[in-house]
Amino acid sequence: MSSKVNQAGLSKGDYRGAPSTLCQGCGHNSIASQIIAAAYELDIVPENMVKFSGIGCSSKSPTYFLSRSFGFNGLHGRMPALATGALFADVTLKGLGVSGDGDTASIGMGQFKHILRRNLNLVYIVENNGVYGLTKGQFSATAEKGLRLKKQGVNPYMPVDICMEALVGGASFVARSFAGDPKQVKELLKAAIAHKGLAILDIISPCVSFNNQDESYHSYGWAKDHEAPIHDISFIPVMDEIILEDEFEPGEMRDVTMHDGSHILLKKLERDYDPTNRMEAIRILDENYRNDMLLTGLIYINKDVPTIEEVHNLPETALNRMSEAQLRPTPETLEEINAQMF
Repeated sequence: MSSKVNQAGLSKGDYRGAPSTLCQGCGHNSIASQIIAAAYELDIVPENMVKFSGIGCSSKSPTYFLSRSFGFNGLHGRMPALATGALFADVTLKGLGVSGDGDTASIGMGQFKHILRRNLNLVYIVENNGVYGLTKGQFSATAEKGLRLKKQGVNPYMPVDICMEALVGGASFVARSFAGDPKQVKELLKAAIAHKGLAILDIISPCVSFNNQDESYHSYGWAKDHEAPIHDISFIPVMDEIILEDEFEPGEMRDVTMHDGSHILLKKLERDYDPTNRMEAIRILDENYRNDMLLTGLIYINKDVPTIEEVHNLPETALNRMSEAQLRPTPETLEEINAQMF
């Protein structure tokens, strides 16, 4: 009996990668599973998606999903530069970048801030565990102040908030989730993939080897006790009929239509929240920090920010498939450019 296939004619197995070598119970493995599920359910052709990563436990994880997609594992903190070059050269590809809290918020912070400005067509996942797992658990830039680890002492510094940095930097899609909430992770991944532009997804991903005390803000125990979802999210693909269940009462749902006609349905939980209001997004993140909450969900979305391909009017034909005559400026163009320099 053959496996069930999606509209791309592929089974779920076609989206898997190599067996994981990460620690058993690592949140990164759960995220990889949801990337596989989201890509399968969205009928993505793996060859049309390209993977990027830097250095760290998180940057190993692209090996464990989408084995048919081309992947590029680069230098520590330099994933955004790789993605920018590749997606600038071929705008038909959808990018999926996987980074970590060290790879993004420490050595890669400069690259992170600049990719926010360019609004690349990239899903940027930060697998955030608060430690450097590959080098035996030193504090990362996102570790909370006062965290005590057995071999590292006490962290004296305030943490970097990935989502706040993304908002301040002008990101057009910002979300946060928890690896222990697979349904929410999958729905946010679907929305991020459908977004036209840069989608930042900060996922708290517990390290079971070096940051596993229940009082740690990056542990399973703390996250389950302090998670505060701002809405229940469902992603409706463009090809599906949109049906509202009886539980969606008037005034309790917000419908965000994406560029391709797909929809994100946000059901209000304990608060009435508008994810298109940037200042409100900043306010609730500040509230989250002050009240020790793990705020999860779609924090902000703006469909009106021009993408890098729109800013530069890039052609649909990949640059490496264009002829020399197409790529070389004409003498008249060069004269026009030179005239602008004086």
